[in-house]
Amino acid sequence: MPIAAAADCVPPERPFLPQSREDIRAYADLLRSDFEDYIADIQEYFRCLDAERQRAFQEAREVSEDYGKLIELLD
Repeated sequence: MPIAAAADCVPPERPFLPQSREDIRAYADLLRSDFEDYIADIQEYFRCLDAERQRAFQEAREVSEDYGKLIELLD
């Protein structure tokens, strides 16, 4: 998975659940599919956020090291 910025991690749209029991029964297959797609998509979203978090921590570590070098050179 390529590294992505958090802005590239797009949360999925929450699936719609009708209020009416009759509508739920009438569209059960479509609704089930929408919910299953959401579950798969939210897992991908979490993986994207985790990858960005790891990238940001690594970058922060490197910047801290660079800052330490800067301070040493200025002393």
